[in-house]
Amino acid sequence: MSGSSDAATAQALLDRFENAARRQETPCGDGPMVWRVWGSGPVVLLLHGGAGSWRHWVRNLDHLSQDHTILAPDLPGLGDSARAPDPIDASSIGAIVTAGLDQVVGSNEPLDIAGFSFGGVIAGVTAANWGPRVRSLTLIGTGGLGPPNRSVELVRVREKTGDERLAAHRENLLRMMLANPGGVDALALEVQEQNSKRARLNSGFMWMSRILHEVLPRVHGHVHGMWGEHEMPDRAMLDARIGLLREARPDVMVEIVPDAGHWMFYEAAGYFNTAFSRILAM
Repeated sequence: MSGSSDAATAQALLDRFENAARRQETPCGDGPMVWRVWGSGPVVLLLHGGAGSWRHWVRNLDHLSQDHTILAPDLPGLGDSARAPDPIDASSIGAIVTAGLDQVVGSNEPLDIAGFSFGGVIAGVTAANWGPRVRSLTLIGTGGLGPPNRSVELVRVREKTGDERLAAHRENLLRMMLANPGGVDALALEVQEQNSKRARLNSGFMWMSRILHEVLPRVHGHVHGMWGEHEMPDRAMLDARIGLLREARPDVMVEIVPDAGHWMFYEAAGYFNTAFSRILAM
């Protein structure tokens, strides 16, 4: 009973955010790109990771929306958003996000941007497009920097049901997203389930590319890199990724979040919320 009760509580929390959001739609191929907006004040754009949705930010929305307007769209081909038209790459997705921003917030709005993993790639492209209106860019466990890249073999989920499916989600969260088994709670599992059901875009080739490395010199405002301490197979790879970021953007400010994995703003939400609020106050 406790498992079903925990799942119901997790769903109720997601429903609360869904119902409180101001939903907007902008063009995306043959359908809409779906945006959800909370709060008021200076505008912050949050871009989720691969095979994700706005739900990646569920432990950050209450804190951040107290003093800011939070935009958390579903990227094309993920969540509730339509697929982008072919050919799909980071530049074309970034162009769709940028055009959507023009409609949702207006073309003169100053902006703080944060992107997670694949969302970091798109955040960088969008920031380069947004020009001097960008106040800050925060890249969380980002891709788009080129090799060395990590490779994680995940458990197939699509054909599984019931407890077997839940166990596969749990295993994948520990392989890819979270450092601590205790962090794989009912909410993390529910977010993983809802995101995976809606994912229609394989973003891996964009994560593995060098597009972020190429556009970072054109990004205005201050740039921050954040990684979980345990998100790479070893410290040498983490140091190599940080080195690539510094190569592209020598002025970058880097922070390593202790005792956390890739999805560190969920696993260490209190730490991240405080650190990111400091960035927004700069």
